[in-house]
Amino acid sequence: MDSIKETDPTIREVSPIHLTGRADISATRVTFHIRIDGHLILPCSRTLVDVKYPIDVETTETFMLNSHDYEADEEVHQVTGDVIDLEPIIKEILLVEIPMQVFSDDSAGQEGAPQSGKDWEVIEEQEKSEKLDPRLAGLAKFFEDSKDSSD
Repeated sequence: MDSIKETDPTIREVSPIHLTGRADISATRVTFHIRIDGHLILPCSRTLVDVKYPIDVETTETFMLNSHDYEADEEVHQVTGDVIDLEPIIKEILLVEIPMQVFSDDSAGQEGAPQSGKDWEVIEEQEKSEKLDPRLAGLAKFFEDSKDSSD
């Protein structure tokens, strides 16, 4: 599956892909029920560090043995020759599974995006609500004083 990196250069590494499933064979078609497990190494959209992106997909792929049995509204594949090659189908499924943006987990290590710099820092929404803007500290005291005097 390393050839998938040639198709999409953002894929940095492909783990060994584990396929499990079964095949239903009839006179006119072969249907594969497949589960695909593995992971891809993709770049973080913010920091470009490697992100391990898990792949766990279940799919059903149908191959028609006779081209005249093909119906236009069915999503099926045509068999050419005597061999059914699942590799192009697996590659397509893996490419479709890649998200547009991948973000690294902040707790995964120190390689991620910096969390602070000169005159700035990344804060969580919860921290933001608990913090009081120092410019408004005097105003908060004013309202506390007015509550005490009205009681």
